[in-house]
Amino acid sequence: MWLVFVLVALLILAVLWLGLSFNGLVARRNRAQSSWAQIDVQLEQRHDLVPNLVATVKGYAEHERDTFEQVADLRTQAVQAQASGPAAAGRAEGALVSGIGRLFAVAEAYPELRASEQFRQLQQQLAAVEQKIAIARQIYNDTVATYNTSIQRFPTLLIAGPMGFKAMEFFQAGAGDDAVPSAAVQ
Repeated sequence: MWLVFVLVALLILAVLWLGLSFNGLVARRNRAQSSWAQIDVQLEQRHDLVPNLVATVKGYAEHERDTFEQVADLRTQAVQAQASGPAAAGRAEGALVSGIGRLFAVAEAYPELRASEQFRQLQQQLAAVEQKIAIARQIYNDTVATYNTSIQRFPTLLIAGPMGFKAMEFFQAGAGDDAVPSAAVQ
């Protein structure tokens, strides 16, 4: 009789542990996905600023057509890469930031452009967006690290794989993507 009670108690504890573990993994995964959505919002803001920046610089430096076209292409690639996940988005965003840096380098050759109120406002907006992206990237990567750790720890790993919990990708900064472009905000 006591054996039956012990077995029922162990079964109840196992089901309780299973439910709590599953719910914890779902909550961590949802937080990581929500954090990615916040990065997505900030990346969209960056993408929205690029055409205005290109148009402003183009008004002063028309003969730099290759640079403008390249930045526009990099923006398009970055927008498309967002759907491919954090790793692909990170690479594309790194390339875009490098292109924006080249655009600022072009602007350095035109003092009247740097003195333009519109250009300064765009620089300030871009600097603010870059800071928000850096913060959102840190939050996302911390959340993903917590989630990935939880699916790899014993005993939770016993249910994580069979229940479809997979490790998530980190959003890595591309080359030069860890700081605001050098000509920003003067």
